[in-house]
Amino acid sequence: MAVVRTPDARFAGLPDWDFETVYTEVDGGALGAIRIAHAEAGPANGPVMLLMHGEPSWSYLYRKMIPVLVAAGYRCLAPDLVGFGRSDKPTEQSDYSYAAHVDWMLQWFRAQHLSDVTLFCQDWGGLIGLRLVTAMPERFARVCAANTFLPTGDGKASPAFEAWRNFSQSVPDFDSGFIVTGGTVRGLSDAARAAYNAPYPDDSFKAGARRFPMLVPTSPEMDGAAENREAWKVLEAFDKPFLTLFGDSDFVTLGAEKHLQARIPGAKGQPHRIIERAGHFLQEDAGEEIAGYLVDWVSA
Repeated sequence: MAVVRTPDARFAGLPDWDFETVYTEVDGGALGAIRIAHAEAGPANGPVMLLMHGEPSWSYLYRKMIPVLVAAGYRCLAPDLVGFGRSDKPTEQSDYSYAAHVDWMLQWFRAQHLSDVTLFCQDWGGLIGLRLVTAMPERFARVCAANTFLPTGDGKASPAFEAWRNFSQSVPDFDSGFIVTGGTVRGLSDAARAAYNAPYPDDSFKAGARRFPMLVPTSPEMDGAAENREAWKVLEAFDKPFLTLFGDSDFVTLGAEKHLQARIPGAKGQPHRIIERAGHFLQEDAGEEIAGYLVDWVSA
């Protein structure tokens, strides 16, 4: 049982990435103290925009959105989930569980003393971020869910997800830059693709990235499924503004937005959008556009 930390030199000179990095220690139980990193930008007293990434990206995913949000006066916080980005990385897949990820991020969130938060969450950023919302709904002013859902294991996983999960466990080289590129429509530069691989000097740093696809509740008995069913009870009473922005070319989650809109009271009457020419990583395909939608939505 060990935890590794990516050397800072791996993050030097990344394109369009010069935001402040802040570190918070949380209790990792048998793993000891775990350091969670987050990128921060904008006025310290500005309204808070919490930007949560998923698999296998890190907060670099938000480099196109943060400048637009900061220009509009927002304080942006983009944490790296444990196992990703600049955050610490347990080296064994067995060190990771859905419950552990939620616990680590709840500890991180409480340590920031945030309130009146707008959450933007994508992929696993939603599976974890929506659990933060349902644990502390009083801390959140509104939510934007993008290419994500809160699964309970009911129903059948999509063929696209099954293919992704099988790929994640069998591919010899888990190349995050290649995977993120494949989840876009408009593509990535070679430098951006390299930036997604920067957190992982070798395979010992990739256990979390490898493990995430296996943690999605695909049956009612899996870890997290029962907790998510309880969380849905909170979401089904959540009447604060709830927006969905989904990419038109995301074959893993497209369609889930209809369930969110139907079940969450705060979603009614909101200006939901399907983003054209956007894949699973819609922040890459249309980051500035999405940030503009968020600014307009919150202002309205």
